[in-house]
Amino acid sequence: MNEVLLRTLTPEVLAVLVRRGADFAAAEDAVQEALIEAVRSWPDDPPRDPKGWLVTVAWRRFLDIARADAARRRREDVVEEEPQPGPASGVDDTLQLYFLCAHPSLTPSSAVALTLRAVGGLTTRQIAGAYLVPEASMAQRISRAKRTVSGVRFDQPGDVATVLRVLYLVFNEGYSGDVDLAAEAVRLTRQLAAAIDHPEVAGLLALMLLHNARRAARTAPDGSLVPLAEQDRSRWDTTAIAEGVEILQAALARDRLGEFQAQAAIAALHADAPTAAETDWVQIVEWYDELARLTDNPIVRLNRAVAVGEADGPRAGLAALAGLDESLPRHTAVAAWLHERDGDPATAARLYADAARKSPNLAERDHLTRQAARLNTRLHPGEA
Repeated sequence: MNEVLLRTLTPEVLAVLVRRGADFAAAEDAVQEALIEAVRSWPDDPPRDPKGWLVTVAWRRFLDIARADAARRRREDVVEEEPQPGPASGVDDTLQLYFLCAHPSLTPSSAVALTLRAVGGLTTRQIAGAYLVPEASMAQRISRAKRTVSGVRFDQPGDVATVLRVLYLVFNEGYSGDVDLAAEAVRLTRQLAAAIDHPEVAGLLALMLLHNARRAARTAPDGSLVPLAEQDRSRWDTTAIAEGVEILQAALARDRLGEFQAQAAIAALHADAPTAAETDWVQIVEWYDELARLTDNPIVRLNRAVAVGEADGPRAGLAALAGLDESLPRHTAVAAWLHERDGDPATAARLYADAARKSPNLAERDHLTRQAARLNTRLHPGEA
């Protein structure tokens, strides 16, 4: 049984049913029934047209469910139609499914869960495992999300920016359980890029590829974080970097700059540097200026302060940091790093320890604690 094929066909089949007028929640249930039947029957009798087979079986299953439910008699105009063999138009329907799963009426967490289920083809158990929550809790979240979008018209234009934000949320979850969400986000973004010609979709795909290319070098064998400057660059995936840069260059050539393209450009400059010392920080600052202009995001300005500290020295970095809200995530850690670079280890050690206490991430907390201990050992060698 080709699991990859089934996961690829799932959103296409679901989109066909919804396009025909099926309620989203009932359509999703019908598609899951069809997938179960496919797993059972395909090994002995594989269909010539897998998508057409799934559409036909899922549509018939939907008709059975709809006819058996008296509350759905109002859909007689839908259920009286006989199923047509073979798939309806695929690409546009799948694109609309992305928009539906990222509908503004959904919370970000619900949009992510529904996207993974309906577009990604993951099971509720897989999604729950990836997010380290009970399966029953995830099932409730997905069920609520399906009910929320069931009344949404399928022919409404979607917001690409919202879809991209949802996919980026998936990517940033990384890996846990038995599902690699970073890889899943790349797969879904590739699928979206094939369905829509948009420079920001390409920009997000490039950004994911460039970030994911450094993944193997981000942690030491003991699981501790390895800062970018200390990573073994021979472990970076050069094939993914080359693909990401190529996709980014094609997107930038269209002269419709967006935030994901700008972020990808920064990632590409990091990937292009043979060593940390050879990083073009001046150009990175320029890209952060573009990104700040596009988003006016305080986190962007925080990251820009780091780049300024590298390009123009720690005093300039601290000046760039001065106007930002100290409650921003990582603000204290950035301040600690800049003070250390400025020759003030005592302040840096205090700030590293403070940043460690604030960090919600265990690996990051351990890293910051080690930084504080390193400086304190240097400051008070007799107390070690």
